[in-house]
Amino acid sequence: MRQRANLAVPAKHIAVVGGGWAGCAAAVDLATAGCTVTLFEAARTLGGRARGVEVNGTMIDNGQHILLGAYTETMRLLRKVGVDPKAALLNLPLQMRYPPGSGGMDFVAPRLPAPFHMTVALLRATGLTIADKMSLARFSTTARWMGWQLHADCSVAELLERFDQTERLVQLMWRPLCLAALNTPPERASAQVFLAVLRDSLGAGRSASDMLLPRQQLSALFPQAAAAFIEKQNGAVHCGAKVTALSQESGKWRVDASGQAVGGNRSALFDAVVLAVPPPAAASLLASLPVDGIRDQLAAFAYEPITTCYLQYPAGLRLDLPFYALVDDPAAGHWGQFVFDRGQLDAGQDGLCSVVISASAEAADMGQAALAQAIAAQLAAVLQRPEMAAPQWTQVITEKRATFACTPSLQRLATTTGLDGLVLAGDYTASDYPATLESAVRSGAAAAKAISAPAAS
Repeated sequence: MRQRANLAVPAKHIAVVGGGWAGCAAAVDLATAGCTVTLFEAARTLGGRARGVEVNGTMIDNGQHILLGAYTETMRLLRKVGVDPKAALLNLPLQMRYPPGSGGMDFVAPRLPAPFHMTVALLRATGLTIADKMSLARFSTTARWMGWQLHADCSVAELLERFDQTERLVQLMWRPLCLAALNTPPERASAQVFLAVLRDSLGAGRSASDMLLPRQQLSALFPQAAAAFIEKQNGAVHCGAKVTALSQESGKWRVDASGQAVGGNRSALFDAVVLAVPPPAAASLLASLPVDGIRDQLAAFAYEPITTCYLQYPAGLRLDLPFYALVDDPAAGHWGQFVFDRGQLDAGQDGLCSVVISASAEAADMGQAALAQAIAAQLAAVLQRPEMAAPQWTQVITEKRATFACTPSLQRLATTTGLDGLVLAGDYTASDYPATLESAVRSGAAAAKAISAPAAS
């Protein structure tokens, strides 16, 4: 008679260390699986590097984000915690549109079944020569034939050279897409990861390639709703509670935390821990544990900054589109790569524009005042709106370690650590995606599954 496999009972009490999108995703899935979750976040606000901040009485994000329709795990968890993606996100077709007369192009994928949406978009695109269009079609066809896979990784710049991409197409399409998606310049960005992004945008079904712009600040979009969900499932969420140490004790995990949220200092035992903090913080908490190889990998990451400049104009100022791509030309003082009209996303932010600079180390070195002035002048020039040279106020936010540098053949960490009951979550863990909200959410879901899944027979 066949013996039934012994199924492990899911761990009952789980600590999730880190309240960014990865930690919140793990906590939500663990709570759904019947675990009692305690979420610790050192900052006062959930969201990690994708959170809301208050400036001049206005709630803004520490960085402007665009999501894709292909972000299936993000959409699943938004719905799980009661957020309707259709209401919370402005849905736009895949596009790369520059202000008229700025030397760019206009490329918009119509809402047609794939792959016809891309074919029609290419035929209708303006600002590209026949050679540019043939170059783009050749790239898409060859990449699709290759299954969006390379035998050996290389830089995006090398990939584009292999595919004989025109200089103008590189400037107006591939470079800005690479910077926006990987936050790493093409000269040192991973071609394989770039192809994975293109697979789910240019090469995917029509709805998967849609561009989704948050209508509300990022903490409210998911982390705050996740916290309410966790608490409704009898869990606890502690902001302003910094975890200072992890240790194993009698088959469980002791978590030491400090801060007003936990009453000064607290030490408690948990059945398992999800470590969902950035690599430097994770390495510090793992310092006394037998995971030397993991600590070495965590220490090996390099980072790229992202700068977002907010410019407040009088109420009523509108751009013709919710967002534009911008031709960045540092030599001309043009640092901005994309500009967003926040008033078209949130009526409470009328007249507010946000300008994004990815891989922004050089721009950030200018200083906030000089950079904001340069960006305002750039907007006034390329949008042909002289009044935009004089905003009412500006705020420059630079996230110095916004993402890891997504370089060729980068070794990323597994979710499991080799220690029972301790798993990692974060956009830096193994994935074919770069450091995006989707990769963070996927990692959180994977960490939750690793803890709550039944043991093998």
